[in-house]
Amino acid sequence: MTALHELSAAELAEAYRRGDCSPVEVTQSVLGHIARWEPHLCAAWLLRPELALAQARASEARWLKGAPLGPLDGVPVTLKDNIATAGDPMPLGTTATGLDPMPADAPPAARLREAGAVMVTKTTMPDYGMLSSGLSSFHKLARNPWDLGKTPGGSSAGAGAAAAAGYGPLHLGTDIGGSLRLPAGWCGIFSLKPSLGRIPIDPPYMGRAAGPMTRTVADSAALMPVLSQPDTRDTMSLPWQDIAWHTFDQGSDKLRGLRIGLMLEAGCGLAVEPDVRAAVEHAARLFERAGAIVTPMPPFMTQTMLDGMDHFWRMRSFLDMQALPPERKAGVLPYIQQWGDSAAGMSGEDVFRAFNQFHLTRLAAVKACSAFDYVISPTSPVPAFPAELPSPTNDPLRPLEHIGFTVPFNMSEQPSASINCGYTAAGLPIGLQITGARFDDLGVLQVSRAFELIRDPQRPWPEPPSAALDHAD
Repeated sequence: MTALHELSAAELAEAYRRGDCSPVEVTQSVLGHIARWEPHLCAAWLLRPELALAQARASEARWLKGAPLGPLDGVPVTLKDNIATAGDPMPLGTTATGLDPMPADAPPAARLREAGAVMVTKTTMPDYGMLSSGLSSFHKLARNPWDLGKTPGGSSAGAGAAAAAGYGPLHLGTDIGGSLRLPAGWCGIFSLKPSLGRIPIDPPYMGRAAGPMTRTVADSAALMPVLSQPDTRDTMSLPWQDIAWHTFDQGSDKLRGLRIGLMLEAGCGLAVEPDVRAAVEHAARLFERAGAIVTPMPPFMTQTMLDGMDHFWRMRSFLDMQALPPERKAGVLPYIQQWGDSAAGMSGEDVFRAFNQFHLTRLAAVKACSAFDYVISPTSPVPAFPAELPSPTNDPLRPLEHIGFTVPFNMSEQPSASINCGYTAAGLPIGLQITGARFDDLGVLQVSRAFELIRDPQRPWPEPPSAALDHAD
Protein backbone atom coordinates (compact mmCIF):
# COMPACT_ATOMS: atom_id res chain seq x y z
CA MET A 1 0.00 0.00 0.00
CA THR A 2 1.09 3.58 -0.69
CA ALA A 3 2.03 5.39 2.52
CA LEU A 4 -0.30 8.25 3.43
CA HIS A 5 2.45 10.86 3.12
CA GLU A 6 3.02 9.78 -0.51
CA LEU A 7 -0.56 10.31 -1.69
CA SER A 8 -1.30 13.14 -4.11
CA ALA A 9 -3.60 16.04 -3.30
CA ALA A 10 -6.38 14.54 -5.44
CA GLU A 11 -5.95 11.11 -3.84
CA LEU A 12 -6.15 12.65 -0.38
CA ALA A 13 -9.31 14.60 -1.18
CA GLU A 14 -10.97 11.44 -2.50
CA ALA A 15 -9.80 9.41 0.51
CA TYR A 16 -11.21 12.05 2.88
CA ARG A 17 -14.50 12.07 0.98
CA ARG A 18 -14.80 8.28 1.23
CA GLY A 19 -13.65 8.21 4.84
CA ASP A 20 -10.70 5.94 4.06
CA CYS A 21 -8.39 8.14 6.13
CA SER A 22 -8.49 11.45 7.95
CA PRO A 23 -6.41 14.65 7.75
CA VAL A 24 -5.11 13.81 11.23
CA GLU A 25 -3.79 10.42 10.12
CA VAL A 26 -2.21 11.94 7.03
CA THR A 27 -0.57 14.76 8.99
CA GLN A 28 0.78 12.22 11.49
CA SER A 29 2.24 10.21 8.61
CA VAL A 30 3.85 13.31 7.10
CA LEU A 31 5.28 14.38 10.45
CA GLY A 32 6.71 10.91 11.04
CA HIS A 33 8.32 10.90 7.60
CA ILE A 34 9.79 14.36 8.19
CA ALA A 35 11.24 13.16 11.50
CA ARG A 36 13.09 10.38 9.65
CA TRP A 37 14.44 12.67 6.93
CA GLU A 38 15.02 15.97 8.68
CA PRO A 39 18.27 15.21 10.56
CA HIS A 40 19.83 14.55 7.15
CA LEU A 41 18.13 17.18 4.95
CA CYS A 42 17.57 20.26 7.15
CA ALA A 43 14.76 21.34 4.84
CA ALA A 44 12.27 22.41 7.53
CA TRP A 45 11.98 25.45 9.76
CA LEU A 46 9.21 26.28 12.23
CA LEU A 47 8.22 22.62 12.33
CA ARG A 48 5.52 22.59 15.01
CA PRO A 49 3.72 19.23 15.07
CA GLU A 50 1.01 20.24 17.54
CA LEU A 51 0.02 23.28 15.47
CA ALA A 52 -0.14 21.16 12.32
CA LEU A 53 -2.23 18.55 14.10
CA ALA A 54 -4.62 21.21 15.38
CA GLN A 55 -5.21 22.34 11.79
CA ALA A 56 -5.70 18.71 10.78
CA ARG A 57 -8.28 18.13 13.52
CA ALA A 58 -10.24 21.18 12.39
CA SER A 59 -10.16 19.85 8.83
CA GLU A 60 -11.23 16.40 9.98
CA ALA A 61 -14.27 17.93 11.67
CA ARG A 62 -15.25 19.71 8.46
CA TRP A 63 -14.96 16.52 6.38
CA LEU A 64 -17.02 14.57 8.93
CA LYS A 65 -19.77 17.19 8.57
CA GLY A 66 -19.54 16.94 4.79
CA ALA A 67 -18.52 20.59 4.61
CA PRO A 68 -14.86 20.81 3.51
CA LEU A 69 -13.58 24.21 2.43
CA GLY A 70 -12.44 22.76 -0.88
CA PRO A 71 -10.34 19.99 -2.42
CA LEU A 72 -7.22 21.09 -0.53
CA ASP A 73 -8.89 20.93 2.88
CA GLY A 74 -6.67 18.79 5.09
CA VAL A 75 -3.92 18.40 2.48
CA PRO A 76 -0.41 19.00 3.91
CA VAL A 77 1.57 21.89 2.48
CA THR A 78 4.89 23.60 3.23
CA LEU A 79 5.76 27.26 2.62
CA LYS A 80 9.14 28.88 2.05
CA ASP A 81 10.61 31.01 4.85
CA ASN A 82 10.00 34.24 2.86
CA ILE A 83 6.24 33.69 2.47
CA ALA A 84 4.90 35.43 5.57
CA THR A 85 2.56 33.63 7.95
CA ALA A 86 0.75 35.69 10.57
CA GLY A 87 2.37 35.70 13.99
CA ASP A 88 5.57 34.01 12.82
CA PRO A 89 9.01 35.55 12.26
CA MET A 90 10.39 35.74 8.73
CA PRO A 91 14.20 35.62 8.91
CA LEU A 92 14.74 35.47 5.12
CA GLY A 93 17.45 32.90 5.70
CA THR A 94 19.83 35.31 7.44
CA THR A 95 20.84 36.18 10.98
CA ALA A 96 20.89 39.85 9.89
CA THR A 97 17.10 40.19 10.10
CA GLY A 98 15.00 40.62 13.20
CA LEU A 99 12.59 37.93 14.33
CA ASP A 100 9.52 40.07 14.80
CA PRO A 101 6.21 38.29 14.15
CA MET A 102 4.62 39.04 10.80
CA PRO A 103 1.33 40.97 11.08
CA ALA A 104 -0.50 39.01 8.36
CA ASP A 105 -0.34 36.08 5.99
CA ALA A 106 1.21 36.81 2.60
CA PRO A 107 -1.29 36.20 -0.22
CA PRO A 108 -0.27 32.57 -0.93
CA ALA A 109 -0.43 31.69 2.77
CA ALA A 110 -3.80 33.43 3.13
CA ARG A 111 -5.28 31.51 0.18
CA LEU A 112 -4.01 28.17 1.50
CA ARG A 113 -5.37 28.89 4.97
CA GLU A 114 -8.74 29.82 3.49
CA ALA A 115 -8.70 26.53 1.56
CA GLY A 116 -8.12 24.54 4.76
CA ALA A 117 -4.69 23.20 3.81
CA VAL A 118 -2.59 21.97 6.72
CA MET A 119 0.54 24.13 6.93
CA VAL A 120 2.96 21.53 8.26
CA THR A 121 6.16 23.59 8.28
CA LYS A 122 8.05 26.47 6.70
CA THR A 123 11.09 25.56 4.59
CA THR A 124 14.64 26.85 4.56
CA MET A 125 16.37 29.28 2.20
CA PRO A 126 19.76 31.05 1.84
CA ASP A 127 20.43 34.61 3.03
CA TYR A 128 17.91 36.98 1.39
CA GLY A 129 17.23 34.33 -1.27
CA MET A 130 20.32 35.47 -3.13
CA LEU A 131 21.94 32.05 -3.66
CA SER A 132 21.04 28.99 -5.70
CA SER A 133 21.97 26.75 -2.78
CA GLY A 134 20.85 25.89 0.73
CA LEU A 135 23.71 27.73 2.42
CA SER A 136 22.37 30.08 5.11
CA SER A 137 23.66 32.04 8.09
CA PHE A 138 20.37 31.34 9.89
CA HIS A 139 19.20 27.88 8.83
CA LYS A 140 21.13 24.64 8.95
CA LEU A 141 22.67 23.62 5.63
CA ALA A 142 19.96 22.11 3.41
CA ARG A 143 20.90 19.02 1.42
CA ASN A 144 19.66 17.10 -1.60
CA PRO A 145 17.83 13.82 -0.85
CA TRP A 146 19.25 12.21 -4.01
CA ASP A 147 22.80 12.77 -2.70
CA LEU A 148 23.30 14.29 0.74
CA GLY A 149 26.65 15.67 -0.38
CA LYS A 150 24.92 17.86 -2.98
CA THR A 151 22.85 21.02 -2.76
CA PRO A 152 19.09 20.95 -3.34
CA GLY A 153 19.52 24.28 -5.13
CA GLY A 154 17.92 27.53 -4.14
CA SER A 155 16.74 29.84 -3.14
CA SER A 156 13.71 27.57 -2.59
CA ALA A 157 16.16 25.09 -1.12
CA GLY A 158 14.14 23.48 1.63
CA ALA A 159 11.02 23.33 -0.56
CA GLY A 160 12.83 21.45 -3.31
CA ALA A 161 14.35 18.98 -0.86
CA ALA A 162 11.02 18.55 0.96
CA ALA A 163 9.14 17.78 -2.25
CA ALA A 164 11.68 15.21 -3.42
CA ALA A 165 11.83 13.62 0.04
CA GLY A 166 8.05 13.36 0.32
CA TYR A 167 7.17 15.87 3.05
CA GLY A 168 3.59 15.64 1.78
CA PRO A 169 2.38 16.49 -1.73
CA LEU A 170 2.35 20.30 -1.86
CA HIS A 171 5.16 22.83 -1.46
CA LEU A 172 5.43 26.52 -2.25
CA GLY A 173 8.49 28.56 -3.16
CA THR A 174 9.45 31.79 -4.92
CA ASP A 175 11.56 32.67 -7.96
CA ILE A 176 13.25 35.84 -9.20
CA GLY A 177 15.95 34.30 -11.42
CA GLY A 178 15.42 30.56 -11.18
CA SER A 179 14.71 29.91 -7.50
CA LEU A 180 11.79 27.57 -8.21
CA ARG A 181 13.10 25.86 -11.33
CA LEU A 182 16.73 25.33 -10.32
CA PRO A 183 15.95 23.35 -7.15
CA ALA A 184 13.20 21.55 -9.07
CA GLY A 185 15.73 20.51 -11.70
CA TRP A 186 18.35 19.44 -9.18
CA CYS A 187 15.83 17.59 -6.98
CA GLY A 188 13.99 15.82 -9.81
CA ILE A 189 10.59 17.40 -9.11
CA PHE A 190 8.17 19.62 -11.04
CA SER A 191 7.76 23.35 -10.56
CA LEU A 192 5.93 26.11 -12.40
CA LYS A 193 7.14 29.70 -12.33
CA PRO A 194 3.91 31.33 -13.46
CA SER A 195 3.48 34.48 -15.52
CA LEU A 196 4.35 37.50 -13.41
CA GLY A 197 1.30 38.39 -11.34
CA ARG A 198 -0.59 35.14 -11.90
CA ILE A 199 -0.09 34.22 -8.23
CA PRO A 200 -0.30 37.36 -6.08
CA ILE A 201 2.68 37.86 -3.77
CA ASP A 202 3.60 40.47 -1.18
CA PRO A 203 5.92 42.25 -1.55
CA PRO A 204 5.83 42.26 -5.37
CA TYR A 205 9.07 42.95 -7.23
CA MET A 206 10.27 42.93 -10.83
CA GLY A 207 10.50 39.31 -11.95
CA ARG A 208 9.41 37.85 -8.60
CA ALA A 209 6.92 34.99 -8.65
CA ALA A 210 5.57 32.44 -6.20
CA GLY A 211 4.85 28.97 -7.47
CA PRO A 212 4.20 25.31 -6.67
CA MET A 213 6.90 22.66 -6.18
CA THR A 214 5.60 19.12 -6.34
CA ARG A 215 6.47 15.58 -7.42
CA THR A 216 3.88 15.63 -10.18
CA VAL A 217 2.32 18.10 -12.60
CA ALA A 218 -1.11 17.18 -11.22
CA ASP A 219 -0.25 18.38 -7.73
CA SER A 220 1.01 21.71 -9.05
CA ALA A 221 -2.16 22.08 -11.11
CA ALA A 222 -4.21 21.41 -7.97
CA LEU A 223 -2.60 24.42 -6.28
CA MET A 224 -3.18 26.90 -9.10
CA PRO A 225 -6.94 27.57 -8.60
CA VAL A 226 -6.22 28.46 -4.98
CA LEU A 227 -2.99 30.41 -5.35
CA SER A 228 -4.18 32.46 -8.34
CA GLN A 229 -7.10 34.02 -6.48
CA PRO A 230 -6.84 37.84 -6.44
CA ASP A 231 -5.20 39.90 -3.71
CA THR A 232 -4.96 43.69 -3.90
CA ARG A 233 -1.66 43.77 -2.02
CA ASP A 234 0.14 42.69 -5.18
CA THR A 235 0.21 45.84 -7.27
CA MET A 236 1.74 43.86 -10.17
CA SER A 237 -0.88 41.09 -10.19
CA LEU A 238 -2.83 40.12 -13.28
CA PRO A 239 -6.59 40.52 -13.49
CA TRP A 240 -8.12 37.31 -12.20
CA GLN A 241 -9.16 34.80 -14.85
CA ASP A 242 -11.38 31.76 -14.48
CA ILE A 243 -8.79 29.38 -15.95
CA ALA A 244 -9.78 25.73 -16.36
CA TRP A 245 -6.78 24.43 -14.43
CA HIS A 246 -8.43 21.01 -14.18
CA THR A 247 -7.86 20.56 -17.94
CA PHE A 248 -4.09 20.34 -17.42
CA ASP A 249 -4.11 16.69 -18.56
CA GLN A 250 -4.61 16.71 -22.32
CA GLY A 251 -2.51 13.60 -22.84
CA SER A 252 0.42 13.34 -25.22
CA ASP A 253 -1.88 14.43 -28.07
CA LYS A 254 -1.30 17.97 -26.80
CA LEU A 255 2.15 17.83 -28.41
CA ARG A 256 0.99 16.95 -31.93
CA GLY A 257 1.81 19.78 -34.33
CA LEU A 258 3.29 22.10 -31.70
CA ARG A 259 6.25 24.22 -32.78
CA ILE A 260 8.94 23.59 -30.17
CA GLY A 261 12.16 25.59 -30.00
CA LEU A 262 15.13 23.59 -28.69
CA MET A 263 17.67 25.86 -26.97
CA LEU A 264 20.82 23.97 -25.96
CA GLU A 265 23.05 26.96 -25.25
CA ALA A 266 22.19 29.89 -23.00
CA GLY A 267 24.53 32.34 -24.71
CA CYS A 268 26.21 33.23 -21.42
CA GLY A 269 27.54 31.69 -18.26
CA LEU A 270 28.64 28.10 -17.76
CA ALA A 271 28.83 25.61 -20.60
CA VAL A 272 26.23 22.85 -20.66
CA GLU A 273 27.68 19.62 -19.28
CA PRO A 274 27.52 16.54 -21.54
CA ASP A 275 25.07 14.56 -19.36
CA VAL A 276 22.70 17.52 -19.28
CA ARG A 277 22.88 18.09 -23.02
CA ALA A 278 22.29 14.38 -23.75
CA ALA A 279 19.22 14.26 -21.50
CA VAL A 280 17.66 17.36 -23.07
CA GLU A 281 18.38 16.14 -26.59
CA HIS A 282 16.71 12.84 -25.70
CA ALA A 283 13.69 14.77 -24.39
CA ALA A 284 13.53 16.65 -27.71
CA ARG A 285 13.41 13.34 -29.59
CA LEU A 286 10.52 12.22 -27.40
CA PHE A 287 8.67 15.44 -28.30
CA GLU A 288 9.26 14.69 -31.98
CA ARG A 289 7.99 11.12 -31.66
CA ALA A 290 4.82 12.53 -30.10
CA GLY A 291 4.25 14.71 -33.16
CA ALA A 292 5.84 18.01 -32.18
CA ILE A 293 7.94 19.97 -34.66
CA VAL A 294 11.25 20.57 -32.88
CA THR A 295 13.57 23.21 -34.30
CA PRO A 296 17.00 24.21 -32.96
CA MET A 297 16.88 27.67 -31.44
CA PRO A 298 19.95 29.90 -31.14
CA PRO A 299 20.67 31.53 -27.79
CA PHE A 300 19.41 35.07 -27.25
CA MET A 301 21.06 35.96 -23.94
CA THR A 302 24.48 37.61 -23.80
CA GLN A 303 27.07 37.82 -21.08
CA THR A 304 26.45 41.58 -20.99
CA MET A 305 22.80 40.96 -20.15
CA LEU A 306 23.64 38.51 -17.39
CA ASP A 307 26.35 40.75 -15.96
CA GLY A 308 24.04 43.76 -16.00
CA MET A 309 21.40 41.99 -13.96
CA ASP A 310 24.10 40.70 -11.62
CA HIS A 311 25.53 44.20 -11.09
CA PHE A 312 22.13 45.79 -10.48
CA TRP A 313 21.28 43.16 -7.88
CA ARG A 314 24.70 43.72 -6.29
CA MET A 315 23.86 47.40 -5.84
CA ARG A 316 20.47 46.55 -4.36
CA SER A 317 22.11 44.20 -1.85
CA PHE A 318 24.89 46.70 -1.15
CA LEU A 319 22.33 49.35 -0.21
CA ASP A 320 20.30 46.88 1.86
CA MET A 321 23.37 45.82 3.81
CA GLN A 322 24.66 49.40 4.12
CA ALA A 323 21.45 50.23 5.99
CA LEU A 324 22.16 47.54 8.59
CA PRO A 325 24.04 48.20 11.85
CA PRO A 326 27.59 46.82 11.50
CA GLU A 327 26.95 43.97 13.92
CA ARG A 328 23.96 42.79 11.91
CA LYS A 329 25.71 43.10 8.57
CA ALA A 330 28.45 40.90 10.01
CA GLY A 331 25.87 38.14 10.30
CA VAL A 332 25.31 37.98 6.53
CA LEU A 333 27.16 35.21 4.73
CA PRO A 334 30.66 36.45 3.75
CA TYR A 335 30.04 35.40 0.13
CA ILE A 336 27.02 37.71 -0.10
CA GLN A 337 28.84 40.50 1.72
CA GLN A 338 31.67 40.33 -0.82
CA TRP A 339 29.21 40.23 -3.69
CA GLY A 340 27.25 43.26 -2.48
CA ASP A 341 30.28 45.27 -1.39
CA SER A 342 31.76 44.91 -4.89
CA ALA A 343 29.12 47.43 -6.05
CA ALA A 344 30.44 50.21 -3.79
CA GLY A 345 32.30 51.96 -6.61
CA MET A 346 29.51 51.84 -9.20
CA SER A 347 28.48 55.20 -10.64
CA GLY A 348 24.96 56.30 -11.44
CA GLU A 349 25.69 55.63 -15.10
CA ASP A 350 26.91 52.14 -14.23
CA VAL A 351 23.71 51.38 -12.35
CA PHE A 352 21.51 52.69 -15.17
CA ARG A 353 23.35 50.66 -17.79
CA ALA A 354 23.08 47.58 -15.57
CA PHE A 355 19.37 48.12 -15.03
CA ASN A 356 18.79 48.54 -18.76
CA GLN A 357 19.89 44.95 -19.31
CA PHE A 358 16.65 43.75 -17.68
CA HIS A 359 14.69 45.50 -20.43
CA LEU A 360 16.99 44.27 -23.19
CA THR A 361 16.69 40.73 -21.85
CA ARG A 362 12.91 41.00 -21.91
CA LEU A 363 12.89 42.19 -25.51
CA ALA A 364 15.31 39.47 -26.62
CA ALA A 365 13.37 36.69 -24.87
CA VAL A 366 10.01 37.65 -26.32
CA LYS A 367 11.42 38.05 -29.83
CA ALA A 368 13.32 34.75 -29.73
CA CYS A 369 10.30 32.78 -28.46
CA SER A 370 7.78 34.35 -30.84
CA ALA A 371 8.52 31.81 -33.59
CA PHE A 372 7.50 28.90 -31.35
CA ASP A 373 4.55 27.67 -29.31
CA TYR A 374 6.90 26.53 -26.54
CA VAL A 375 10.63 26.45 -25.89
CA ILE A 376 12.53 23.63 -24.20
CA SER A 377 16.02 23.86 -22.76
CA PRO A 378 18.10 22.67 -19.83
CA THR A 379 16.92 24.14 -16.56
CA SER A 380 20.57 24.46 -15.54
CA PRO A 381 23.76 23.86 -17.50
CA VAL A 382 25.13 21.78 -14.62
CA PRO A 383 23.75 19.21 -12.18
CA ALA A 384 23.63 19.71 -8.41
CA PHE A 385 26.96 20.82 -6.94
CA PRO A 386 28.48 20.29 -3.46
CA ALA A 387 26.11 21.36 -0.69
CA GLU A 388 28.65 23.53 1.09
CA LEU A 389 29.21 25.80 -1.93
CA PRO A 390 27.14 28.99 -2.36
CA SER A 391 27.17 28.65 -6.17
CA PRO A 392 28.67 26.35 -8.81
CA THR A 393 31.60 28.73 -9.37
CA ASN A 394 32.14 29.48 -5.65
CA ASP A 395 33.16 32.95 -6.83
CA PRO A 396 31.25 36.04 -5.55
CA LEU A 397 32.31 37.95 -8.66
CA ARG A 398 30.87 35.23 -10.93
CA PRO A 399 27.82 34.20 -8.90
CA LEU A 400 25.11 33.85 -11.54
CA GLU A 401 26.83 31.86 -14.29
CA HIS A 402 24.31 29.02 -13.94
CA ILE A 403 21.05 31.00 -14.41
CA GLY A 404 21.35 31.88 -18.10
CA PHE A 405 18.47 29.56 -19.05
CA THR A 406 16.11 30.56 -16.24
CA VAL A 407 16.49 34.30 -15.54
CA PRO A 408 15.34 35.67 -18.93
CA PHE A 409 11.84 34.31 -18.40
CA ASN A 410 11.49 36.13 -15.11
CA MET A 411 12.19 39.36 -16.93
CA SER A 412 9.91 38.56 -19.89
CA GLU A 413 7.17 37.49 -17.42
CA GLN A 414 6.63 34.22 -19.30
CA PRO A 415 5.47 31.02 -17.56
CA SER A 416 8.30 28.50 -17.31
CA ALA A 417 8.43 25.08 -15.70
CA SER A 418 11.07 22.50 -14.80
CA ILE A 419 10.43 18.77 -15.01
CA ASN A 420 12.82 15.86 -14.65
CA CYS A 421 14.08 14.47 -17.96
CA GLY A 422 16.87 12.10 -16.93
CA TYR A 423 19.83 11.47 -14.66
CA THR A 424 23.57 11.96 -14.73
CA ALA A 425 25.95 9.02 -14.67
CA ALA A 426 26.14 9.58 -10.90
CA GLY A 427 22.35 9.37 -10.56
CA LEU A 428 21.58 13.07 -10.09
CA PRO A 429 18.35 14.42 -11.64
CA ILE A 430 18.44 16.64 -14.73
CA GLY A 431 15.78 19.29 -15.30
CA LEU A 432 14.08 20.14 -18.60
CA GLN A 433 12.76 23.70 -18.76
CA ILE A 434 9.47 24.21 -20.65
CA THR A 435 8.54 27.83 -21.41
CA GLY A 436 5.42 29.28 -22.99
CA ALA A 437 4.14 32.65 -24.13
CA ARG A 438 3.17 35.20 -21.50
CA PHE A 439 -0.15 34.31 -19.82
CA ASP A 440 -0.12 30.71 -21.19
CA ASP A 441 0.35 29.13 -17.77
CA LEU A 442 -2.22 26.42 -18.46
CA GLY A 443 -0.51 25.54 -21.73
CA VAL A 444 2.82 25.09 -19.97
CA LEU A 445 1.13 22.77 -17.48
CA GLN A 446 -0.45 20.81 -20.34
CA VAL A 447 2.84 20.42 -22.23
CA SER A 448 4.59 19.46 -19.01
CA ARG A 449 1.95 16.82 -18.31
CA ALA A 450 2.29 15.50 -21.85
CA PHE A 451 6.04 15.14 -21.38
CA GLU A 452 5.47 13.51 -18.00
CA LEU A 453 3.49 10.82 -19.84
CA ILE A 454 6.08 10.13 -22.56
CA ARG A 455 9.35 10.47 -20.67
CA ASP A 456 11.42 7.44 -19.67
CA PRO A 457 10.50 5.59 -16.46
CA GLN A 458 11.55 7.51 -13.38
CA ARG A 459 13.76 6.14 -10.65
CA PRO A 460 12.23 5.53 -7.20
CA TRP A 461 12.13 8.56 -4.93
CA PRO A 462 14.98 8.61 -2.38
CA GLU A 463 14.34 7.22 1.08
CA PRO A 464 15.72 8.42 4.41
CA PRO A 465 19.16 6.87 5.03
CA SER A 466 17.93 4.82 7.98
CA ALA A 467 14.96 3.53 5.97
CA ALA A 468 17.24 2.63 3.08
CA LEU A 469 19.49 0.67 5.43
CA ASP A 470 16.49 -1.12 6.93
CA HIS A 471 15.28 -1.95 3.43
CA ALA A 472 18.69 -3.36 2.52
CA ASP A 473 18.63 -5.61 5.56
